Amino acid sequence: MANGIILHSDLNCFYASVEMNEHPELKGKPVAVCGSTENRHGIVLTASYPAKRMGVKTAMANWQAKQACPNLICVPPNYELYIKYSRLVRRIYQRYSNDVEPFGMDESWISIPYSSDVTATGLEIAEEIRKDIRQELGLTVSIGVSFSKIFAKLGSDLKKPDAITVISEDNFREKIWPLPVSELLYVGNATARKLMMLNILTIGDLANSNPNLIHKKLGKNGLMLWRFASGLDTSPVMPCEFVPPIKSVGHGTTCVIDLETDYQVWLVLYELAQDVGHRLRKDDLAARGVQITVKMNDLSWRQYQTPLPHPTQSPLEIAQTGYVLFKQHYDWLKPVRALTIRGINLIPGNTPVQTDLFSDYEARDKRRALDDAIDEIRRRFGYRSICAASLMGDLKMAQDRCETVMMPGIMYR
Repeated sequence: MANGIILHSDLNCFYASVEMNEHPELKGKPVAVCGSTENRHGIVLTASYPAKRMGVKTAMANWQAKQACPNLICVPPNYELYIKYSRLVRRIYQRYSNDVEPFGMDESWISIPYSSDVTATGLEIAEEIRKDIRQELGLTVSIGVSFSKIFAKLGSDLKKPDAITVISEDNFREKIWPLPVSELLYVGNATARKLMMLNILTIGDLANSNPNLIHKKLGKNGLMLWRFASGLDTSPVMPCEFVPPIKSVGHGTTCVIDLETDYQVWLVLYELAQDVGHRLRKDDLAARGVQITVKMNDLSWRQYQTPLPHPTQSPLEIAQTGYVLFKQHYDWLKPVRALTIRGINLIPGNTPVQTDLFSDYEARDKRRALDDAIDEIRRRFGYRSICAASLMGDLKMAQDRCETVMMPGIMYR
């Protein structure tokens, strides 16, 4: 019980709710906030409840959503507006606690200091938060109240919209254990398949399994999931000012058409690496390795990575390394639909580097100066104000950057 009360809040249909709040004529109608409608990679980011009742689901392709709901109203995303609302909601949370940990723009954990009557106090505070958000911002929220972060999040998922669920030490076996194991945080499709092979289908099955077997089959992550399922999660809610360490920096895209040549892949990797290098320099980090993810046109994927001979912030070096990985490993049995490239094994950008006789440090210094100059031009005139000449043609990828993904755990200030 060391955690005291933990709430997990989940704003209902957040993007769509904000749009309906800003445009009252949309209220009560089937609305979906969608990515690009011109390109096939456009997907439903979120949908209103009337749209969901017609079969529209998050991550569904726009054309599929229109088939399910012919009168669907598709609106483009407005991330600046969503971030504004997210900040306003977070300020409401901070009236009740300084320990507010975001999980994307629409979810947060809130830690309330321990009191003798945990569930009653937690329920009371959750009701106040729900009322404040509805009255001040016109949004609804589902809140889970529990003694752990994991169960609080599961609680917020159990009843929607505009609801509160209490998961206590007395009732979690009854309320949580019958749920599919895939509902547990951090259990993805691959992990769920491995657990299914062990005849573990529910969260209760996982909790009642042998932890030594789980550790043997799934490693440390499996043991963590067993602890989650057993109600033994003690991870704290991090305070508002906490910024999690950056473990990797990456950028990916789904291409407008399938890629069928090495050169097309090179251009996309080089374009993606521009953003990776820019963010590494902005955060004063350097990558000691590169990882690429290749998704084929049948939606299967492969991932490759390699260490770098020296830490780098250079888009060119990152792209070249990613391209070598691709050439070494990819067999072109299928066209390429999507690519991601990441700088991994990050260290501070000013970390001293062991010199050797074979590296061209003068050329690297010139490239670093060029990258710094490009950053300054983009800062003054916009990101698209300058680019490599080879990237000025048709890159087979969307250029509007409307597919930006807001990652869980990031504090949008």
